[in-house]
Amino acid sequence: MPRPAARVLTLLELLQSGGTRTVSELAGRLGVDGRTVRRYVEQLIDLDVPVESVRGRYGGYRLGPGYRVPPLMFGDEEALAVLLGLVAGRRAGLTTAQRTANETAAAKIRRVLPRHLARRLDTLLESLSFTEEPGESDSPDAGVLLTLADAVHHRRPVAVRYTDREGRRSDRTLHAYGIVAHAGRWYVTGKDAERDEDRTLRLDRVTDARTLPGSFEAPEGGPDPAERVVTGFATAAYRHEVTLRVQAPPEHVRAHLPATVATLEEHEPGWQRVTLRAERLDWLPPVLAALNRPFAIDRPTELRTLTTEFATRLATYAERPARPTPRHRNPKSETPVPPEAGDHSDR
Repeated sequence: MPRPAARVLTLLELLQSGGTRTVSELAGRLGVDGRTVRRYVEQLIDLDVPVESVRGRYGGYRLGPGYRVPPLMFGDEEALAVLLGLVAGRRAGLTTAQRTANETAAAKIRRVLPRHLARRLDTLLESLSFTEEPGESDSPDAGVLLTLADAVHHRRPVAVRYTDREGRRSDRTLHAYGIVAHAGRWYVTGKDAERDEDRTLRLDRVTDARTLPGSFEAPEGGPDPAERVVTGFATAAYRHEVTLRVQAPPEHVRAHLPATVATLEEHEPGWQRVTLRAERLDWLPPVLAALNRPFAIDRPTELRTLTTEFATRLATYAERPARPTPRHRNPKSETPVPPEAGDHSDR
């Protein structure tokens, strides 16, 4: 049977999870009666843990708001989940200071793990790899990030200072709908109040953010913030505007041209109209070949030319005669011998 001290620590752990816990709930979790629960609460108060009593039908006990409890207690699975979250967080485009805090927090938890769990975690981390490193320039300012998060939550306008990809600076008033982390970068999406246009801004390019008085109504229905960011990539202004038709189901086209690249709409039964924008066109002919479906290029003419040239190169490569297979040589006489004669693996 657990000792009273262990039950007191378990009570603290239950209160740390947040909210108000009723006496009956705590008694059931601890395997004691309500009177004992109250005695354990008094012991926590004696240890300067600010446990508050909540009266009423749904009353009980809770921790005082804003209190930082020194002994954070995790089960094995909880500790592993927190550490993996910290490891994954390093890939989310954190600043140098944030990455340092991330690493020190992970080290603190790692030091108190049971040996068997620490060994399993080390084995996992040694086996784990990522496809890319987050760039230092992609890191948002923590103050900007928190200010925008508050503006999103309370639906308040926010003044931002932004530098675009051409290096031009501007001051904007934004009605921020949401913050999105995508491919190692952070974005805020919303409406530019002065231009009355939807905008998606990279947070590492926002140098200042300040909440303004007032509020705004968020749009009902329509795409959510993540969908807005993805759609913004596909409709951004680039050098070339491409329109083509593909005879294939939408899921087949999406496997090669995702929503971050192109927009789709049904042109006629069995055909999809694909619209996209791109700085360069040379990557598109191999993608069209990979579709392996009938297609028609509406514009630009340059893409038709590139695709024809690509097809000609493929046909030329395919028509080249295969090079003969090298024959094995006798190391003493240098006389060519059939492969079977030189292969002694079955003897």
